[in-house]
Amino acid sequence: MQAPQLKEISNPDYLPDVLGEGFSKLNLPLASDYEGEAIATLIRRKAESNSSKAILYIHGFNDYFFQSQMAKRFNLKGFNFYALDLRKYGRSYLKHQKLNNVRSLLEYDEEIETALTIIKSENNTQVILKGHSNGGLILTNYAERHKNSTLFHGIICNSPFYEFNLSFLEREIGIPFLAFLGKYFPDRTIPSGFAKEYGYSLHKDKYGEWNYSTTWKPFETPDINLGFIRAIHTAQKNIQNSPSLHVPILVMHSDKTIYEKKWSEKFTQADAVLNVNHIRKYAQKIKGHLTVCEIENGLHDLFLSKKKVREEVYSKVFEWIENNI
Repeated sequence: MQAPQLKEISNPDYLPDVLGEGFSKLNLPLASDYEGEAIATLIRRKAESNSSKAILYIHGFNDYFFQSQMAKRFNLKGFNFYALDLRKYGRSYLKHQKLNNVRSLLEYDEEIETALTIIKSENNTQVILKGHSNGGLILTNYAERHKNSTLFHGIICNSPFYEFNLSFLEREIGIPFLAFLGKYFPDRTIPSGFAKEYGYSLHKDKYGEWNYSTTWKPFETPDINLGFIRAIHTAQKNIQNSPSLHVPILVMHSDKTIYEKKWSEKFTQADAVLNVNHIRKYAQKIKGHLTVCEIENGLHDLFLSKKKVREEVYSKVFEWIENNI
């Protein structure tokens, strides 16, 4: 896949964002793809005082940026906070598109590089990439392919999607077969297999404390394309083949995974999406300045865990930044 031709954005004109409270957004025009027109969205909340430090956050699968409390915590630590809603997610979803649809994670290079260029133009000289789940997979691969970049200086991965949470035979035979089919039939769909109970553990209308759009982040995850399976499988194989990074990386995950089929309180104290043993195993394959951190009773999105747990998450993150960046 060829490198994207970035569209220059001079004097970016931010608009008020749906989150309010000092959040603004900027539409990033992208090259059209196999579904037609595409955009991404850069969301920003500046620190109270002038700062040259920034975070660029990328969400996971079936997700978008809504974690205003997370942005504010980084603001309080003196970071300008930016987040991307990737193409076909959240604010960037267009009516002619299929949610989440992608055939290669390299497609995201266009919006990541555009965002990083804008962030640098806004006088940020220390930039940390931060990715959740699929966002962690995207950013780890991005960093491995951009070793000479001066646009970012560290990576934080929150439960990165380094492996499918499936049985041995499904991972070793089923996924490679589906990925092979995805090369020739990218638009064929299969059920995602993600449990709706994870969403229940988060949303305030169910058992959680967070308010977000269930249109952009539905409880029932839409079917996924075989092209998406191929894109994820290709990126995961790269992680599993011992990539080397030029910047420090922090990989965080819960201490346990839950596999129950019906709702219980256990869903509020464990990762209901990924196998934490996979995250731990494949994080250790990464060559470079690596730190792996386990969080007791953490959710899949550690920053949405119960208050006591997420306070530990923030403590570990800011300690790591202080000691490594």
